Amino acid sequence: MSSQYSGESMLEVYIFETSQNIEQLETVILSCEKTNGFTQEAVNEIFRMMHTIKGSSAMMLFNNISTLAHVMEDMFYFLREEKPQNIDDSALSDLVLGGVDFIKVELEKIKAGDTADGDATGQINAIKEFLDLLKQGNSVNAEKVMSTQADDNDHYYITPEVTDVHTGKNLFKANIFFEDGCEMENIRAYTVIHNIKDLSEEVFFIPEDILDNDNSIKYIREHGFTIYARTDKPYDEMNKFFMQTIFLKDLELVLLENDEELSRFTKPEPEKLRLESSPVKVPAVQVQGPQDYKELARANDHSSVQSIISVNVNKLDKLMDLMGEIVIAEAMVTQNPDLNGLKLDNFRKASNQLHKITGELQDMVMSIRMVPLSTTFHKMQRIIRDMSKKLNKEVELELTGEETEVDKNIIEHISDPLMHLVRNSLDHGIEAAADREASGKPRTGKITLEAKNAGSDVLIIVRDDGRGLNKEKILKKAVENNLFTKPQNEMTEKEIYNLIFLPGFSTKEAVSEFSGRGVGMDVVVKNIEAVGGSVSVDSVQGSGTSINLRIPLTLAIIDGMNISVGDSRYTIPITAIRESFRPNPKDLIEDPDGNEMIMVRGNCYPILRLHQFFRVNTNIMEFNKGILIMVEQDEKTTAIFADELLGQQQVVVKTLPNYIKNLKHISGLSGCTLLGDGNISLILDIAGLM
Repeated sequence: MSSQYSGESMLEVYIFETSQNIEQLETVILSCEKTNGFTQEAVNEIFRMMHTIKGSSAMMLFNNISTLAHVMEDMFYFLREEKPQNIDDSALSDLVLGGVDFIKVELEKIKAGDTADGDATGQINAIKEFLDLLKQGNSVNAEKVMSTQADDNDHYYITPEVTDVHTGKNLFKANIFFEDGCEMENIRAYTVIHNIKDLSEEVFFIPEDILDNDNSIKYIREHGFTIYARTDKPYDEMNKFFMQTIFLKDLELVLLENDEELSRFTKPEPEKLRLESSPVKVPAVQVQGPQDYKELARANDHSSVQSIISVNVNKLDKLMDLMGEIVIAEAMVTQNPDLNGLKLDNFRKASNQLHKITGELQDMVMSIRMVPLSTTFHKMQRIIRDMSKKLNKEVELELTGEETEVDKNIIEHISDPLMHLVRNSLDHGIEAAADREASGKPRTGKITLEAKNAGSDVLIIVRDDGRGLNKEKILKKAVENNLFTKPQNEMTEKEIYNLIFLPGFSTKEAVSEFSGRGVGMDVVVKNIEAVGGSVSVDSVQGSGTSINLRIPLTLAIIDGMNISVGDSRYTIPITAIRESFRPNPKDLIEDPDGNEMIMVRGNCYPILRLHQFFRVNTNIMEFNKGILIMVEQDEKTTAIFADELLGQQQVVVKTLPNYIKNLKHISGLSGCTLLGDGNISLILDIAGLM
């Protein structure tokens, strides 16, 4: 496949920009559905996006995507020009979203290196039939729609010899400079030419061989990309068009007083259009309008992208790995055993400065990787929309705190669990409209997605105002499958509700297309725990259910407390530690079953001896010789008994090697790290230990 393209980077840009357009398109469609209709602004925006997808897909030879986008573009061209009445907005949304789904599948194939060979015939025919129906009700100039759009082979360079009569009144000259570092300026110039054909009868541009000559990139960077366009459109509309150019740095747009400059290209000589020549400069009269184009660019909404560049996530992963190596190297230098007992004041000052700079660098690398949850949250809008239709339920989605940021790798791990929880809330939690009215609730159910920062974690809450969990059904199911982890009469209400996360648990009597709450909930827990998070549920029968996901901000580097047990080293995340102390023997309690507990300020907590749990040899067996570390997770508290504290340190989290994972599953460990003295420390998974 790669032989069809001039370079892999072009394909990456295509995938990125098409994905962005598809996401934006989906958001616009769902927004129109909420506001009961497609506004003219929305129609224009959808037309523009389909036009862009069509052109870029044709350029990359993904003809199935291009053809589908072309038909969708035709439909919105008709809507834009004819403004028909009595449109079936729901059917229109279904058609467009069906096309969106097809393009999504094809993009996934392209990302995986497979051939984009999907057949869009069904979607294309459905759109054409819909367009025919629209035309039957709106016959005014309907024929001109397809005639202007019928030719799949767009002509981007039209010479004046095509016609002797200039139909356009205005002749514009635009000089475009792209943002430094945006890369592939020739492809971006090509996109501008591709899009301007709807506004102009005649188009000339310098350099002309933007796709065939690699030197065109250098030329555009130095001299800009010059376009001559003849059109009936006024100055303001042309200015608005050019200002929408992605990665626009500067625009010079003038209305030429006469055809003198353009006439030099009427019978173009090859040498005059080569890259070696510079653009011809003749006096031009600028029409009354904005005088400072740089100032206008800053004021324009689209200029906000100028300070943002797209970076391949693999580079960020490599940067994070290097940052981890720096943290380890710093620890190896500052905690080197050779320094023990030496008084090195200047070295300590220098090492403190190094630690400060390393910390700031780490924070910056972390912040670069942080992305808002908004994209993930907005994907749920589509799930709610489709399921509501299929289940015939009225449901609205409320988003709160979508600007909350987490590490990009974590986003990838939580998307599927969130989708599963939202589907279950709608299918199993939200009642039918008639049932809701009968119980005194509003007809429309509500599902809320909320995100907020909680220390070094992010709390994501999936809440619905449905029927809630049925405690009796849960207990009955737990009895049938022997799922109790402790006597039933000792379990709190919340512990009973959390039984739904056990494998194979479901209170749904019939399996539907969307399953029931509980089917696969153990998979949700596994995915969240895989990134060091935890899941809990709370519910009020008849009022609704709330599922809480607590996930770390990042996976890469954490603040940890290093402890020793015999010759082994362990690291506990600082955020999980409440306190540490050497216990008083009189505070120790042992129940009839031999379980050890400690009384702290009137409360009793279980004790976990790490040397017993991991079967490690140690000489420190008595509590008054070791130390207890109180750790807390999901409102549960446990006292961990270890030999001694070694000190706090930033540690780089590494996953356990595959040969260890394959050999045996070890609970209570989330990874490992390298300490400054060269020893390997195992990072404790507090949720797993509990």
